[in-house]
Amino acid sequence: MPEKKRPSKRQRLVTWQDPFEEAPARSVMNGLDYMRAVREGRIPVPPVWRLIGLRLAEIDAGYAVVETEPAEYHYNRFGIVQGGMLCTILDAAMGCAVHSLLPASAGFVSLELNAAYFHPVGAGSGRIRCEGTIVHSGGRIVVAEGRMTDGQGTLCARATSTCMIQDRATDRLNHSD
Repeated sequence: MPEKKRPSKRQRLVTWQDPFEEAPARSVMNGLDYMRAVREGRIPVPPVWRLIGLRLAEIDAGYAVVETEPAEYHYNRFGIVQGGMLCTILDAAMGCAVHSLLPASAGFVSLELNAAYFHPVGAGSGRIRCEGTIVHSGGRIVVAEGRMTDGQGTLCARATSTCMIQDRATDRLNHSD
């Protein structure tokens, strides 16, 4: 029987909203309320989330879960999800956990991110679930941990992130700088 030829070209259309339209909400909502509004669809997800198909599944103070379905457009040349993509998902979960602790008008920046990969991820892995939890919260420094599991509950990757809390008004965190 002849081998079925796969189409060589694929196409994907991604749409998103201006990420700065919701900026006023960040200045009046605390981080947990803001992240709940994102989960409920009242505030749009970041454009990169649309690009990779990420969704916020759970959010609580110091805890977040993001999920995605691995797809061919996440693949590297070896037919598995690119490690940088997995790191992006880990970073999103940890960032949501950090954001959930912020007072209104505060932001944060990542100072360091370390990731380790344990199991390859592909389209057959099922829904990827990544939990972000806070392991240390100081005055301006927060450390978060991310754990990624596949649809069978196998640990695929783990990461830690060190973040610095910033006051948007005094640290001038905005897109025009």
